[in-house]
Amino acid sequence: MAQTENELRSWSRRSLLAIGLLAGIIATGTLGYVAIEGWPVWDAFYMAVITVTTVGFKEVHDLSPAGQAFTVGLVLSGVGAALYTFTLLATIIVEGRLPQHLQRRRQAHMLETISDHFIVCGYGRIGSMVAAQFRRQQVPYVVIERDADRCQAALADGAPAVEADGSREEVLMRVGIKRARGLIAAVGTDAENVYAVMTARDLRPDLFIIGRTETDDGARKLKRAGADRVISPYFIGAQQMAQTALRPAVVDFVELATGTNNLELSMEEIAVSQTSKLANQKILEANLRQRFGVIVVGIQREDGRMEFNPEPDTRISAGDKLVVLGRSDSLKQLETEASATTS
Repeated sequence: MAQTENELRSWSRRSLLAIGLLAGIIATGTLGYVAIEGWPVWDAFYMAVITVTTVGFKEVHDLSPAGQAFTVGLVLSGVGAALYTFTLLATIIVEGRLPQHLQRRRQAHMLETISDHFIVCGYGRIGSMVAAQFRRQQVPYVVIERDADRCQAALADGAPAVEADGSREEVLMRVGIKRARGLIAAVGTDAENVYAVMTARDLRPDLFIIGRTETDDGARKLKRAGADRVISPYFIGAQQMAQTALRPAVVDFVELATGTNNLELSMEEIAVSQTSKLANQKILEANLRQRFGVIVVGIQREDGRMEFNPEPDTRISAGDKLVVLGRSDSLKQLETEASATTS
């Protein structure tokens, strides 16, 4: 991406210089006709333009010998500049550099303003699937990919992508790590993921970080580097296959509850804010089942403890995360109440 940006900047500079040169020659021609022939400014400007562009129209007014000599000089100096400028601009448009430049500018603006997003390091098999899930659920994210072909594939898939090394501080700062919701290290090797996690943790001690690993040793190193969760695709895949073989109905239910294609039923975690009126209420008192039509499957306490299938008299505390099952619209209503300020 750096090379592409340098090329775009070079083309921009050359275009501005060419346009500036052409404008300067036309301005000189205008002033020359005003000074030599005494013409009005508009007539002088019109004559300068048709002379430089060689459109072949007749002279605005009869020229004096001095004016004819000036016109010859203007033709010799201006025609080449006009041809060069028009050829350069046509090349930029035909070869797609202008749309590419505009796309880069839009992406740069997006990176400056995006917030509450995920940073996905790596766009291989795992990273691309993670990005696809985020797209389906309309979760904002940014991809960092060092390989040029994979970065282009991410852009083609509609992902905001940066061709760079995800373990570099300046790159993470550029994609808004200070405003990010979380980071997923899904690069090809454990070593690269460890470096990315270490750098991210150093920049944002409170950031939620997930690391991908292929080995047990890699999992330990990612944990030490600062990853909150470590995922092994091979382990998850094997576990899923075993569970499907042993308990297919259970697996079907979990997929129904958590799958993105199901619009009727969802399982979500909802954080209870310090100012929510749900705080310090019992589940029965909050009346969540009757009011929102949701089932509280579990409660993750602020210290990380998970309580499964809590009793009706279990008290909800500020900072807890409710794991609930219900319709998408009902979950959104509950989420609004969980984050609302007590009146």
